[in-house]
Amino acid sequence: MIRIRYFEKEVERNMKKGLFHGTTHLCIGQEATAVGVCAMLLEGDKITSTHRGHGHSIAMGADINKMMAEIFGKETGYCKGKGGSMHISDVEAGNLGSNGIVGGSIPIAVGSALTAQLEGKDEVTVCFFGDGATNEGSFHEALNLASIWKLPVVFVCENNEYGMSSPITKMTNINDLSIRAEAYGFPGVTIDGNNLLDVLEEAEKAVQRARNREGPTLIEAKTYRFSGHSKSDKQLYRSAEEVEEWRKKDPIMRLERFLIQTGEIVEKDMFRIKQEIQKDVENATNFALESKEPSMEELFTDVYA
Repeated sequence: MIRIRYFEKEVERNMKKGLFHGTTHLCIGQEATAVGVCAMLLEGDKITSTHRGHGHSIAMGADINKMMAEIFGKETGYCKGKGGSMHISDVEAGNLGSNGIVGGSIPIAVGSALTAQLEGKDEVTVCFFGDGATNEGSFHEALNLASIWKLPVVFVCENNEYGMSSPITKMTNINDLSIRAEAYGFPGVTIDGNNLLDVLEEAEKAVQRARNREGPTLIEAKTYRFSGHSKSDKQLYRSAEEVEEWRKKDPIMRLERFLIQTGEIVEKDMFRIKQEIQKDVENATNFALESKEPSMEELFTDVYA
């Protein structure tokens, strides 16, 4: 979780310095959902991700040097600099890729789960998406298909309260998005997405259900992004008081407090871990800066049309 937080802060610093082109969508404040769910996955399992997908990649064990290089558009990046921040993928590690289209990763996850089922594999696919995606047609079509075929897929809605600048309360007429699973005949559960222990518990149940060929589950993890939607977001739609109230529920702070209180870790070790990770993310920036730009010969490789 700290690696995700520090990586995102480093990306934010680099963005403000103008070190790379384009925009980026940070998941600062949402670290527990990515880590808690991905911790339950085994080798061979898959995930699909969103435009706010750096945390999912890191939770699946991605090399942050390659991630930073991809964001910088360098040839040493995961997609040789062609994907950028919103399209990082690491297929060998089970990360089928993040997606710039809202709801775009949901049918891809269903296709991945169908593949596992047809090939008789005990592999599970986890699909991450935001609250805004639950109003897309792809969400409803994918959930219905996954249900009738009992596919080994776990749908994880990271409800961070806003779709760009629109509050979820103005976009839907229900309190818990998880109840939408009922319409398609499989379990839905709403959890505190900022409590890692809660995420681990429900993710374990959902992943095991999928692996046992009992069908999908919809997990709604209620969380919050501390940063804006993207770099151009002035955040005029929410108050400083609201953000501060959510900062009190910071998932990393809560976990640190729990681990120290239970004696699992001492503050000295926590400080050392943070120092090591800070050095890692700084090295990732140096790696990206020192990497080469893609050559012109690369322009048409890996292009399918």
